[in-house]
Amino acid sequence: MRISRRVETLAPSRPLGSSNNARDSQCRGLHRGPLTAVLALSLLWMRCADGAQLASALFSTNPQPGYHPSMGDLMTMAVQPRHIKLGLAGKYQNWIYAKYELGELRNAFARVGRTIPKYQSIDVTALATAVLRAPLEAVGQAISAKDASQFDIAYAQLTEACNVCHRNRNHAAIVIKVPDAAMFSDQEFQPWPPRQ
Repeated sequence: MRISRRVETLAPSRPLGSSNNARDSQCRGLHRGPLTAVLALSLLWMRCADGAQLASALFSTNPQPGYHPSMGDLMTMAVQPRHIKLGLAGKYQNWIYAKYELGELRNAFARVGRTIPKYQSIDVTALATAVLRAPLEAVGQAISAKDASQFDIAYAQLTEACNVCHRNRNHAAIVIKVPDAAMFSDQEFQPWPPRQ
């Protein structure tokens, strides 16, 4: 019980509200209870000669290994949901939201390139730019024009560009399609406020 003896020796011998010195005046107004216990432990930690041992006992000092997502993780977590949401926004002609999701999709591809600069010895950013620049621009133009038929064509081209990239990287089994159902049942894709 070495720790409890140290807590007792560090505990104030007079009420916290007394003001015999400057430090005590800072504690004026504090009440005994959980806050006092936290302060006592903090004081113990700071004054304890073996504070590192105490810290080691109270907290794990072994850092957890960093998470390094794979290309598949990033595509599933960041790119695919944005692709789906962009398609649903276009389907419902929610142009404000479609513009937002287009920006988020571009950002997702940029994050993939920063996280995994080389994939199968290919520069990810260069590949994404070469394959996706034109379709992404076409989708952006359709959104700006608020043209549903133009959006459908551009979005289909964007979707096919994803599949071209998958085939190029020997992942032909991963086939992306225009979403045919709202995968996010907790989100409204109709423009807000609803049209009259």
